[in-house]
Amino acid sequence: MKKTTFLFCSHSVMALSIAFLAGCSSSPNKNSKQMSESVTKGKYGYDVAFFSEKKIPTIELKSNDSKACLLLVPGYQGRVMTSSVNGNEGMSFGWINYKFIEAGQPSTQFNPYGGEERLWLGPEGGPFSIYFKKGTEQVFTNWIVPKEIDTEPFDIVSQSGDKVSFSRNFVLTNASGKKLEIGIERSVKLLSVAETGEAIGINMDDSLSFVAYQSENTLINRGMEAWNERSGALSVWMLAMFNPSPSGVVIVPFKTGSESEAGKIVSDDYFGKVPPDRLIVKDGILFFKTDGKFRSKIGISPKRAMPYCGSYDPEKQVLTLLWYSAPDNPSKYVNSKWGTQTDPFSGDAVNSYNDGPVDDGSIMGPFYEIESSSPAAFLPAGGKITHTQRIFHITGNEEQLSRITEKLFNQSLADIKKAFN
Repeated sequence: MKKTTFLFCSHSVMALSIAFLAGCSSSPNKNSKQMSESVTKGKYGYDVAFFSEKKIPTIELKSNDSKACLLLVPGYQGRVMTSSVNGNEGMSFGWINYKFIEAGQPSTQFNPYGGEERLWLGPEGGPFSIYFKKGTEQVFTNWIVPKEIDTEPFDIVSQSGDKVSFSRNFVLTNASGKKLEIGIERSVKLLSVAETGEAIGINMDDSLSFVAYQSENTLINRGMEAWNERSGALSVWMLAMFNPSPSGVVIVPFKTGSESEAGKIVSDDYFGKVPPDRLIVKDGILFFKTDGKFRSKIGISPKRAMPYCGSYDPEKQVLTLLWYSAPDNPSKYVNSKWGTQTDPFSGDAVNSYNDGPVDDGSIMGPFYEIESSSPAAFLPAGGKITHTQRIFHITGNEEQLSRITEKLFNQSLADIKKAFN
């Protein structure tokens, strides 16, 4: 598989080492308590103190040339819980499920800790799902997230000031009864100012503040048999959970062309069809309302997807960008829809989810998600596939932010802000 360029402008815990515990905010102390009292909820420092007071070990990555930083939890599979452009005083970008974590009552089905970048494996549904047992109906009561990507920690392989690497080996059985021996290698690196500018393909104006990071997520077939279309295959599935805004909008560019050649532009019926006042499709770009008030999801197929998308929060003036590695030519992706499928390898490359109340009026968040996936991992014994993802949060002068959206999406910030007005 050829690699696409990294430039956005391209189209093409339980057992942690003593050393680790010494290097992270892993237990409540006087400083963390003072921090939680002085930094309000919504700030990065509040979240640092929150995990420290709950005795949940964390790792912080800090930039050498800015105030950007990340907060990770190894016990949650090395996920990035949140980030900041301005240290403890900066706003916290990741959605965190404080109530669930505070309750301290783990679930055998799913533990929704939150976090702005977590690693899961696809497919979620269908004959090769790893979330349903063989012979069970694929409905919510039977849906179980494997503990290996839910509650069990990833091992820390190496750690420095701006980078940390994890690994884990385990075995899962899919809904067809196929045993899969799996290896995961994951590294997260905070990007420097220079690396950020190079990745976006535009010089960042001094009026802007930002945090950017890259994760490399490798899926390995540790077994003796190949993964194929008959036995089933997995994929790397990255989910990013962010805080919604009443006027928040996700921006997804797509490849134009007739439906007979490239298929439909967007899948918009995951939880019932998305109404037109929440999803706007224009020539080469779509806007999806992410206000956390209406449960809905969209997906873009690999024939339509571009290797980047983003969102904008006009109230906080936060532009979020997401880039992911994609093959130069369209490939097969696992199909995560629950139940019977006509084609288990006709899945999406990019998804976005807007949280909202379910039938009984309850709501988990609210939050919104942007998701990216690797192609289906048709791997020989010992084979591997790596899915790379980059997330950027940029705040500041809207004129300068507009320069970025015009370059990447061919849309001014003014156009994005009025998309649903």
